[in-house]
Amino acid sequence: MTLNNVLLFLNKIWNCVCYFVKKNGRQILQHQTVKYEVVPLSPLSKHRLSLVRRKVLVLDLDETLIHSHHDGVQRQTVKPGTPPDFILKVTIERHPVRFFVHKRPHVDYFLDVVSQWYELVVFTASMEIYGAGVADKLDNNRKILQTRYYRQHCTLDLGSYTKDLSNISHDLSSIFILDNSPGAYRSYPANAMPIKSWFSDPSDTALLNLLPVLDALRFTQDVRSVLSRNLHIHRPW
Repeated sequence: MTLNNVLLFLNKIWNCVCYFVKKNGRQILQHQTVKYEVVPLSPLSKHRLSLVRRKVLVLDLDETLIHSHHDGVQRQTVKPGTPPDFILKVTIERHPVRFFVHKRPHVDYFLDVVSQWYELVVFTASMEIYGAGVADKLDNNRKILQTRYYRQHCTLDLGSYTKDLSNISHDLSSIFILDNSPGAYRSYPANAMPIKSWFSDPSDTALLNLLPVLDALRFTQDVRSVLSRNLHIHRPW
């Protein structure tokens, strides 16, 4: 092999290396974990927090914390070949079904942080056999998602399932819901924190973006005094 051929071969290898480095570098930057800095409370902040009731954050599952599809249904929103974070095997009406579940980016970190600030409650319109399995996986033995409500606790209204927050707590000043579906909190718009639906975008940072306001909201006397200001962004039912 002549020197020119060797140099040409090495140049091709170098170009390939550069291409993969650039490609993977973009992916690393796109997927790198960005975290909210949780700093210790000052004595004054601790005192202020002690004067208000610990609040309840109600969490939806599908398209809020996770996205899933089951056997035989490959939704176009999930790129074919994208591996799920976990597979949930359940039996529905005597038929075994596998759900391929994808976790929203940063959901584990999000739950770690907000569980320090709030009492967490899962409220999903999904069937219990599925919702309980997903909640178990997200909880991962941390015992932060032990209170759960499912489809049987919802009300079918205008073709969608609504969630009655008063079934969880009669003190509506200290409870609010994070949900991608406005129909779910139709009766409690002032107790809702909307979030865009998530399906497969690996660069999504919606959960991280909520941490600053969630950090501050725990100090309020009435969550509705803050969340009612979001009423203009709720989509029509």
